[in-house]
Amino acid sequence: MTGPVLETRPAAGAPRAVALFCHGGTVASVEPPKERALSLVRMRAVEQFVSGAAADAALTTHLLRYRVAGWNGAAADAYADVRWALEEIRRENPGLPVVLVGHSMGGRAVLRAGGADGVAAVCALAPWTPPGEPVDHLRGRSLTILHGRGDRWVPARLSEEFAERAAAAGADVARFTIAGGHSMLRHAHRWHVFVRDVVLAGAGLAPVPADLARALDRPAPERIAVPL
Repeated sequence: MTGPVLETRPAAGAPRAVALFCHGGTVASVEPPKERALSLVRMRAVEQFVSGAAADAALTTHLLRYRVAGWNGAAADAYADVRWALEEIRRENPGLPVVLVGHSMGGRAVLRAGGADGVAAVCALAPWTPPGEPVDHLRGRSLTILHGRGDRWVPARLSEEFAERAAAAGADVARFTIAGGHSMLRHAHRWHVFVRDVVLAGAGLAPVPADLARALDRPAPERIAVPL
């Protein structure tokens, strides 16, 4: 088994923030992610879009490739790899804010890591959040979730329940829903733009986008299912 890998797109000049992108996977597998796996291909496309759109915003982006494709129960392999990536990022960019972006299993991993030092914001896309997923470590943290209303792989009700519990635990949560399913292929550009806006705002490199600002102005229960 080889170690995790960070694919890096450095900022054009001195970086002021870092974004870490984490792809999806499967419930159980000790095989490495396949290069053409849709989960990896889709997250790479999101990372490339954000990197290109932020070319003048002093943002370094990393795409994390896990050691293995599965979560694997208590081993929580994707979460372990995110922790490793954060250590690498802090070593290379001490003091810079880090925004975590994850899809599906990667969403679960970045939400687990959302309480780590230096994490400025978390953006979870159709996150796989089983009942009982921990939330207490997210108190005071900024979380943004986007989930397809027609998702059959990871039903949107799971992230709704997670968002409600995280908000009750003191996290600053805004959860949006969009037409489409799990793969982020339908309305792909809207997913990309959403992530770009959340990353730049969470990193302190751009103003909070209007739709997110309006959602955060709502009472907590109304932030959990905002249609996009």
